[in-house]
Amino acid sequence: MKDWGCIKIFLLVCFFFSTINQIQSKELTELKAPSPKKVPFIMEAHGIERVDNYYWMRDDSRKSKKVLNHLKRENEYLEYWFTSGQDLRKKLFKEITDRIPKKEDSVPIRMGAYEYFRRYKPNKEHPIYIRRTNKNTPEQVLLDVNELAINSDFYQLANWSIAPTEQELAYAEDTTGRREYSIKFKDLLSGKVSAQVIKYTSGDMAWSSDSAYFFYVRRDPETLLPFQVYRHSMGSKQSEDVLIYEEHDPTFHVSVGNSRSMEFIEIDISSTNSSETLLIRSSNPLEKPSVFFPRTLNHLYSVEHDPEQKRFLIHSNWKAKNFRLLETVLAKSKKRSQWKEIIPHRDHVLLQSVLAYPKNLVLMERESGLRKFRILDQNGKSEKRVSFNDPSYTAYLAANPEYKNTKFYYGYSSMRSPDSIYSIDLKNGRKRKLKQAEVKGPFSPSLYKVQRKEIKGRDGALIPVSFVYRRDLYKKGKNPLFVYGYGSYGISVDAGFSSSRLSLLDRGFIFAIAHVRGGQELGRQWYEDGKTFNKLNTFHDFIDVTKGLLKLGFGEKGRVYAGGGSAGGLLMGSVMNMEPNLYNGIISNVPFVDVITTMSDASIPLTTGEYDEWGNPANKKEFNYMMQYSPYDNISAYSYPSILVTAGLWDSQVQYYEPAKYVAKLRDNTTSTNPILFKVNLSAGHGGVSGRFASLEEVAMEYAFLLRSDNN
Repeated sequence: MKDWGCIKIFLLVCFFFSTINQIQSKELTELKAPSPKKVPFIMEAHGIERVDNYYWMRDDSRKSKKVLNHLKRENEYLEYWFTSGQDLRKKLFKEITDRIPKKEDSVPIRMGAYEYFRRYKPNKEHPIYIRRTNKNTPEQVLLDVNELAINSDFYQLANWSIAPTEQELAYAEDTTGRREYSIKFKDLLSGKVSAQVIKYTSGDMAWSSDSAYFFYVRRDPETLLPFQVYRHSMGSKQSEDVLIYEEHDPTFHVSVGNSRSMEFIEIDISSTNSSETLLIRSSNPLEKPSVFFPRTLNHLYSVEHDPEQKRFLIHSNWKAKNFRLLETVLAKSKKRSQWKEIIPHRDHVLLQSVLAYPKNLVLMERESGLRKFRILDQNGKSEKRVSFNDPSYTAYLAANPEYKNTKFYYGYSSMRSPDSIYSIDLKNGRKRKLKQAEVKGPFSPSLYKVQRKEIKGRDGALIPVSFVYRRDLYKKGKNPLFVYGYGSYGISVDAGFSSSRLSLLDRGFIFAIAHVRGGQELGRQWYEDGKTFNKLNTFHDFIDVTKGLLKLGFGEKGRVYAGGGSAGGLLMGSVMNMEPNLYNGIISNVPFVDVITTMSDASIPLTTGEYDEWGNPANKKEFNYMMQYSPYDNISAYSYPSILVTAGLWDSQVQYYEPAKYVAKLRDNTTSTNPILFKVNLSAGHGGVSGRFASLEEVAMEYAFLLRSDNN
């Protein structure tokens, strides 16, 4: 299911996925996979009965000894599987971590009187956040996450923010993986952390201009939906905080933050199909929030304050499927007829975002499936394009916190080029590479070839696919092939770099990303053609891309693997049911697989906000369509490939019991002797274990599965 707060982090974890294949049947007879009891639970809807033998695995308290013991047995079985044969985990973990510099500083970013950066120290799992006035002045440690995490099995620093006075720091932390954050405050003059803690938040935060008031979002205690905005007076108790906005429609979620100009506090309310922005002047934090433009069905918009021009820029899909850029003054914001167009709608270009500077506009766009940047003057003229070399790549907005800045920062990488941070001087257009991620050991980008092709789908659609392989190890039709996919929420999966992935490429693997419908790579229509009543296109695209690559000689039949996580895990479950013999192994991380049951239960986190993505099973037509692809409901007596499934006990996006039930039902029905394995992190959530290197142990585990399987 969708992670609203941590989309970027989630997309970077997804790139680590690998898969498994077959092991010898002799080994399987010795391993004894868990065989949980069956307790039939009958669910009826629209005259159809569904029987779930493993519904009992749901325990919202996460304290049931019966459930926890079963999950522990699954982990023991997985460990036994490793130790029963070739176990490459330690070797791969060392290989992967040896490529990573043990000490590393990020690019300093100027904000106010200081420049801020992140530092990793040797043998430390977590970063240290530091500021200084310039490189020649003493450093001040803001947060040492290693110290914050020392007593926690899981620790995530989700967000932090400096007050406008630059003397107070707010930070949001999670110690369970549930993404229900506590906010703490640190006095940067004394170095002391306040005893005051704000609990049960989304991690969002904003400040008044005098730093006297702090704004945050509370989650619903049952659904975890972010739905209330509170104003906190610094130094007071949370019980005294003032509710300033509450969302009553459970299909919407709420966020809060400061505008880049720091002149406004923005409350953003959004669903899949519509959105709304409320504003509070930072200089008048006690005023009631004012609606910028009232929500209307099928209208998505966001705003960017441009104080130099005394206007708001509006990124809107009003009469513009791929969005356009408009402007208005605040007094006329509620009248769309008064909005003036700056950048018109284009059928072939998706306008994704805009940054305003005193004399420039920076646009991030997507054309032919690839991100591009344009730098314009304030009137949308005098264009400068930022160009890239690789046929497939990822480019993204780096930290650009200040409106009054003369430099624009962005990041770039490709499947063969490590991540780099660049700056562009907006006055003279000069581009400068500030830092490129270091890859330790023998590595040369020239050894690897990146390609991008279009595969014709069964309905005639041209589906982009990006892939990479090592030139000297490629043999037409003879290499193992790994295909990754996601295809939901309009999230585009770009072709970025992974140093971990070199462990596969250097062993002859071809790694491919199928840019299937349901993402937004080819514009908004590409997304809409892969959701609700068009969802089957997502699964068909993935299968067709896989077959198309094999036909072109990129991969060997019988050595094809696939992977995906979360909604990408739904993709894996669906294609496996549709084509159980196409893939030799599948890895499914934190998979959303029990679609009907989850989307029928409004108490489950995120359900109500996703009716427009999947459908509402209460409606018969939507129920019937979802039943066609729901992985859990379509498990049958198939010869399933080797499967590795992962989960997090504290996952708030995909509840742990979905993959747990899924694994049990697969074992009941498979007609093959291929292993079905389940790894559950008992102290983690949707993103897996915390820590810089600890998280790579799971990557090494997944790669070890794949390599052991491909050698059998």
